Amino acid sequence: MSDAPIRLAVITGSTRDGRFGPTVADWFADQARQHGGVHVEPVDLVDYPLPTVLPDIMVGAEPTAATQEVLDRLAAKLAAADAFVVVTAEYNHSVPASLKNVIDWFLDEWKAKPVGLVSYGGMGGGLRAAEHLRQIFAEVHAVTVRDMISFHNAWGAFEEGGKRVSPEGSDAAAKSLLDQLVWFGNALRDARAKVPYTG
Repeated sequence: MSDAPIRLAVITGSTRDGRFGPTVADWFADQARQHGGVHVEPVDLVDYPLPTVLPDIMVGAEPTAATQEVLDRLAAKLAAADAFVVVTAEYNHSVPASLKNVIDWFLDEWKAKPVGLVSYGGMGGGLRAAEHLRQIFAEVHAVTVRDMISFHNAWGAFEEGGKRVSPEGSDAAAKSLLDQLVWFGNALRDARAKVPYTG
Protein backbone atom coordinates (compact mmCIF):
# COMPACT_ATOMS: atom_id res chain seq x y z
CA MET A 1 0.00 0.00 0.00
CA SER A 2 1.36 3.42 -0.99
CA ASP A 3 1.89 6.07 1.70
CA ALA A 4 1.82 8.88 -0.86
CA PRO A 5 -0.94 11.47 -0.40
CA ILE A 6 -4.06 11.03 -2.50
CA ARG A 7 -3.99 13.39 -5.46
CA LEU A 8 -7.37 15.13 -5.20
CA ALA A 9 -8.73 17.18 -8.10
CA VAL A 10 -11.29 19.73 -6.89
CA ILE A 11 -13.40 20.52 -9.95
CA THR A 12 -15.43 23.73 -10.23
CA GLY A 13 -18.28 22.69 -12.52
CA SER A 14 -20.07 25.93 -13.41
CA THR A 15 -18.63 28.32 -15.99
CA ARG A 16 -21.42 30.92 -16.00
CA ASP A 17 -20.72 34.63 -15.51
CA GLY A 18 -21.27 35.59 -11.88
CA ARG A 19 -20.99 31.98 -10.69
CA PHE A 20 -20.65 31.21 -7.00
CA GLY A 21 -18.77 27.95 -7.54
CA PRO A 22 -15.22 29.25 -6.97
CA THR A 23 -16.17 30.42 -3.46
CA VAL A 24 -17.39 26.94 -2.54
CA ALA A 25 -14.50 25.18 -4.30
CA ASP A 26 -11.88 27.35 -2.58
CA TRP A 27 -13.49 26.66 0.81
CA PHE A 28 -13.44 22.90 0.20
CA ALA A 29 -9.86 22.96 -1.10
CA ASP A 30 -8.80 24.66 2.15
CA GLN A 31 -10.64 21.98 4.15
CA ALA A 32 -8.82 19.29 2.18
CA ARG A 33 -5.41 20.86 2.76
CA GLN A 34 -6.10 20.97 6.51
CA HIS A 35 -7.33 17.37 6.54
CA GLY A 36 -4.04 15.83 5.50
CA GLY A 37 -3.52 12.75 3.39
CA VAL A 38 -4.32 14.59 0.15
CA HIS A 39 -2.55 16.79 -2.36
CA VAL A 40 -5.09 19.28 -3.74
CA GLU A 41 -5.17 20.18 -7.43
CA PRO A 42 -7.83 22.81 -8.32
CA VAL A 43 -9.48 22.29 -11.74
CA ASP A 44 -11.72 25.18 -12.81
CA LEU A 45 -13.62 24.25 -15.97
CA VAL A 46 -13.65 27.87 -17.09
CA ASP A 47 -9.96 27.32 -17.90
CA TYR A 48 -10.79 24.36 -20.17
CA PRO A 49 -13.32 25.53 -22.80
CA LEU A 50 -14.56 22.57 -24.83
CA PRO A 51 -17.16 22.48 -27.60
CA THR A 52 -20.48 20.93 -26.65
CA VAL A 53 -20.54 18.65 -29.68
CA LEU A 54 -18.29 15.63 -29.39
CA PRO A 55 -16.62 14.34 -32.56
CA ASP A 56 -18.47 11.40 -34.05
CA ILE A 57 -15.94 8.59 -33.83
CA MET A 58 -18.11 6.46 -36.10
CA VAL A 59 -17.41 8.76 -39.04
CA GLY A 60 -13.84 9.53 -38.10
CA ALA A 61 -14.30 13.20 -37.13
CA GLU A 62 -11.38 14.68 -35.22
CA PRO A 63 -11.20 17.55 -32.72
CA THR A 64 -9.72 20.82 -33.97
CA ALA A 65 -6.16 21.65 -32.95
CA ALA A 66 -7.42 24.15 -30.36
CA THR A 67 -9.84 21.62 -28.89
CA GLN A 68 -7.15 18.94 -28.83
CA GLU A 69 -4.85 21.25 -26.88
CA VAL A 70 -7.55 21.79 -24.22
CA LEU A 71 -8.32 18.06 -24.15
CA ASP A 72 -4.67 17.19 -23.63
CA ARG A 73 -4.27 19.67 -20.77
CA LEU A 74 -7.42 18.53 -19.00
CA ALA A 75 -6.77 14.83 -19.64
CA ALA A 76 -3.40 15.16 -17.92
CA LYS A 77 -5.02 16.76 -14.86
CA LEU A 78 -7.77 14.13 -14.61
CA ALA A 79 -5.49 11.17 -15.29
CA ALA A 80 -3.07 12.28 -12.57
CA ALA A 81 -5.84 12.43 -9.96
CA ASP A 82 -6.52 9.55 -7.57
CA ALA A 83 -9.86 11.06 -6.52
CA PHE A 84 -12.19 13.91 -7.42
CA VAL A 85 -14.44 16.36 -5.66
CA VAL A 86 -16.98 17.93 -7.97
CA VAL A 87 -18.42 21.28 -6.89
CA THR A 88 -21.71 21.73 -8.71
CA ALA A 89 -24.54 24.18 -9.00
CA GLU A 90 -28.03 23.06 -9.94
CA TYR A 91 -29.45 24.42 -13.18
CA ASN A 92 -33.02 23.47 -14.12
CA HIS A 93 -33.04 20.56 -11.65
CA SER A 94 -29.80 19.08 -13.04
CA VAL A 95 -26.06 19.60 -13.55
CA PRO A 96 -24.42 22.50 -15.38
CA ALA A 97 -24.00 21.76 -19.08
CA SER A 98 -20.29 22.59 -18.81
CA LEU A 99 -19.80 19.84 -16.23
CA LYS A 100 -21.79 17.17 -18.06
CA ASN A 101 -19.92 18.04 -21.25
CA VAL A 102 -16.52 17.54 -19.63
CA ILE A 103 -17.55 14.21 -18.13
CA ASP A 104 -18.68 13.05 -21.58
CA TRP A 105 -15.43 14.03 -23.29
CA PHE A 106 -13.44 11.58 -21.13
CA LEU A 107 -13.70 7.96 -20.05
CA ASP A 108 -10.47 6.29 -18.90
CA GLU A 109 -9.53 9.28 -16.74
CA TRP A 110 -12.55 8.68 -14.46
CA LYS A 111 -12.41 4.89 -14.25
CA ALA A 112 -12.11 3.15 -10.88
CA LYS A 113 -11.65 6.39 -8.95
CA PRO A 114 -13.77 7.86 -6.14
CA VAL A 115 -15.81 11.04 -6.53
CA GLY A 116 -17.07 13.28 -3.76
CA LEU A 117 -19.93 15.71 -4.37
CA VAL A 118 -20.32 19.26 -3.07
CA SER A 119 -23.45 21.04 -4.25
CA TYR A 120 -24.88 24.48 -3.72
CA GLY A 121 -27.95 26.45 -4.66
CA GLY A 122 -31.11 28.00 -3.29
CA MET A 123 -33.59 26.13 -1.14
CA GLY A 124 -32.75 22.82 -2.85
CA GLY A 125 -29.01 23.19 -2.23
CA GLY A 126 -28.14 21.54 -5.54
CA LEU A 127 -29.24 18.12 -4.31
CA ARG A 128 -30.94 17.15 -7.57
CA ALA A 129 -27.76 17.91 -9.50
CA ALA A 130 -25.78 15.78 -7.06
CA GLU A 131 -28.16 12.84 -7.45
CA HIS A 132 -27.91 13.07 -11.23
CA LEU A 133 -24.12 13.04 -10.95
CA ARG A 134 -24.25 9.73 -9.07
CA GLN A 135 -25.94 8.14 -12.09
CA ILE A 136 -23.63 9.83 -14.60
CA PHE A 137 -20.41 8.86 -12.83
CA ALA A 138 -21.56 5.25 -12.51
CA GLU A 139 -21.70 5.12 -16.31
CA VAL A 140 -18.04 6.14 -16.62
CA HIS A 141 -17.05 3.55 -13.98
CA ALA A 142 -16.32 6.05 -11.22
CA VAL A 143 -17.49 5.50 -7.64
CA THR A 144 -19.30 8.27 -5.78
CA VAL A 145 -18.83 8.11 -2.03
CA ARG A 146 -21.90 8.16 0.20
CA ASP A 147 -21.39 11.38 2.17
CA MET A 148 -21.67 14.74 0.44
CA ILE A 149 -22.00 18.43 1.27
CA SER A 150 -24.91 20.62 0.24
CA PHE A 151 -25.17 24.38 0.77
CA HIS A 152 -28.77 25.59 0.80
CA ASN A 153 -29.18 29.30 0.07
CA ALA A 154 -25.43 29.27 -0.39
CA TRP A 155 -24.99 33.00 -0.95
CA GLY A 156 -25.82 33.64 2.71
CA ALA A 157 -23.62 30.82 3.99
CA PHE A 158 -20.29 32.55 3.23
CA GLU A 159 -18.83 35.86 4.33
CA GLU A 160 -16.92 38.21 2.07
CA GLY A 161 -13.68 36.45 1.15
CA GLY A 162 -15.20 32.97 1.30
CA LYS A 163 -15.20 32.31 5.05
CA ARG A 164 -18.12 30.21 6.31
CA VAL A 165 -20.70 32.04 8.40
CA SER A 166 -21.37 28.99 10.63
CA PRO A 167 -18.56 26.52 10.00
CA GLU A 168 -19.33 23.87 12.62
CA GLY A 169 -21.61 21.60 10.61
CA SER A 170 -19.93 22.08 7.24
CA ASP A 171 -16.42 21.55 8.61
CA ALA A 172 -17.51 18.24 10.15
CA ALA A 173 -19.22 17.24 6.89
CA ALA A 174 -16.06 18.06 4.94
CA LYS A 175 -13.98 15.87 7.26
CA SER A 176 -16.38 12.95 6.83
CA LEU A 177 -16.35 13.31 3.04
CA LEU A 178 -12.57 13.56 2.96
CA ASP A 179 -12.17 10.53 5.25
CA GLN A 180 -14.20 8.47 2.75
CA LEU A 181 -12.32 9.85 -0.25
CA VAL A 182 -8.94 9.05 1.31
CA TRP A 183 -10.04 5.50 2.15
CA PHE A 184 -11.47 4.80 -1.30
CA GLY A 185 -8.67 6.70 -3.00
CA ASN A 186 -6.01 4.55 -1.35
CA ALA A 187 -7.90 1.29 -1.89
CA LEU A 188 -8.64 1.94 -5.55
CA ARG A 189 -5.15 3.29 -6.30
CA ASP A 190 -3.64 0.11 -4.88
CA ALA A 191 -6.16 -2.04 -6.79
CA ARG A 192 -5.41 -0.28 -10.10
CA ALA A 193 -1.70 -0.76 -9.54
CA LYS A 194 -2.19 -4.46 -8.86
CA VAL A 195 -4.70 -5.21 -11.61
CA PRO A 196 -5.42 -2.56 -14.25
CA TYR A 197 -9.13 -1.79 -14.44
CA THR A 198 -10.63 -2.60 -17.83
CA GLY A 199 -14.38 -2.19 -17.13
